Amino acid sequence: MIEKALKVSYESDVVLSTEDPEIAEVGKKHGALVPFLRPAELAEDHVHSLPVVQHAILEMEKIRGFKYDLVVYLQPTAPLCRVEDIEECVKSLIEEQSFQSAVTAVKVATHPFKMKRVVNGNQLVNFIDQGFEDMRPRQELPPVFRRSGAVYASRRSVVMEYQSLIGDPCKAVFVPEDTAIDIDRPVDLELVRYLMKNY
Repeated sequence: MIEKALKVSYESDVVLSTEDPEIAEVGKKHGALVPFLRPAELAEDHVHSLPVVQHAILEMEKIRGFKYDLVVYLQPTAPLCRVEDIEECVKSLIEEQSFQSAVTAVKVATHPFKMKRVVNGNQLVNFIDQGFEDMRPRQELPPVFRRSGAVYASRRSVVMEYQSLIGDPCKAVFVPEDTAIDIDRPVDLELVRYLMKNY
């Protein structure tokens, strides 16, 4: 992800936030700025992304002596992200002032109207209650998208003042499904390895 971020044509600082000195050294070798280590309290499993990004912004602004205009958060769990997707998110915010954020998005395979939840131990009910069982074919349903998990670009005010990684309105930058794999499980990692090796 560092190498891709460094290829983005817009002037930027590529910063790696980590608490691990070994990861910091790897990041430096690949060209990232790693002038600080993340505090231990921001490196625990339950910690949300927002305070981690805010910490990195404040640390870098102290070092650089100015405030950033835009913040782009790239997740290492989405390594198939493309340089052009990062560029398109940044370009959207520069050229379209009405947008507060831009994120990568991909069409979902399973429509929410087909999704279920379980109540009373084993009773299957519609996740979205339309008052009927929706048996329409997929092609007749309105398209639905999800964030791909790769690129979150926002104005600084969204992250620091409005306390969010995504502002409103937010532009969708559509990406191909094969670039939108988010590594959450071992099988996701194996799939990414396969795709990187074969494509």
